[in-house]
Amino acid sequence: MADSAANSRNNQRVAVVGLGPIGRKVVEALDKGIDGLVLAAVSVQDPAKHRDFLAGLSKPPAILPIDGLVDIADLVIECAPAKLVRSIVAPFVSRGKTAVVLSAGALLENEDLIALAKQNGGQIVVPTGALIGLDAMTAAAEGNILSVRMVTRKPVKGLVGAPYLVANNIDIEGITEPLRVFEGTAREAAKGFPANLNVAVALSLAGLGPDRTRLEIWADPALTRNVHRMEVDSDSARFSMSIENIPSENPKTGRITALSVIAYLRKQRSALRVGT
Repeated sequence: MADSAANSRNNQRVAVVGLGPIGRKVVEALDKGIDGLVLAAVSVQDPAKHRDFLAGLSKPPAILPIDGLVDIADLVIECAPAKLVRSIVAPFVSRGKTAVVLSAGALLENEDLIALAKQNGGQIVVPTGALIGLDAMTAAAEGNILSVRMVTRKPVKGLVGAPYLVANNIDIEGITEPLRVFEGTAREAAKGFPANLNVAVALSLAGLGPDRTRLEIWADPALTRNVHRMEVDSDSARFSMSIENIPSENPKTGRITALSVIAYLRKQRSALRVGT
């Protein structure tokens, strides 16, 4: 019993903000059990909408406002709209805690959060998400990266409504063949496609930065999956990788994103950790 009590005290307390397709998968995994972690709380805009889901968990967590999470959790996972990133991340990193950020694009508009984390011993984690190859990119960044180019192809419904398309009067709903709708930097893409291009921002943060990472975005009516291909040239390796992600219930997000977060959480206490 003493060992059990000690293990309970040593558990890292986790809070999850947002219960969309990603947040629910992460919460379910935590509820089923991940070594060394315990689900302490969730925060949602409409608690009534998720009451049945939470009641079905073996240990329903507390439901708290965002500003109440930092007092009862050691780590927060952001699965929420990008506009909430600052309010979620700042309290945790300013107290030396960890924030897992899925809306990576929002970090480009809140870059001071990184300095805040460094100053206070906190950490911001951007999980691999829907893009393979970040281990290779971070390794190459220890040397000299010459160029990074990424091409993203998405089903039409995954891009409809993006601010860049609206601002430039680009109508893609009636297209019958692939259409390139954007070419520019990862920073520009993050502003124009905030719900779509977190993968490009993660790639840029791991490598050349958002202003030197080049990106193309294509709308393709024949696709049912999100397709990402990246090409990297560096002084240690030249490599290219592609991935086809199966969309979740939200067509803008791949199923593998939630699994990536769960994999990160399992690594915290794993006896064998594969990959950097």
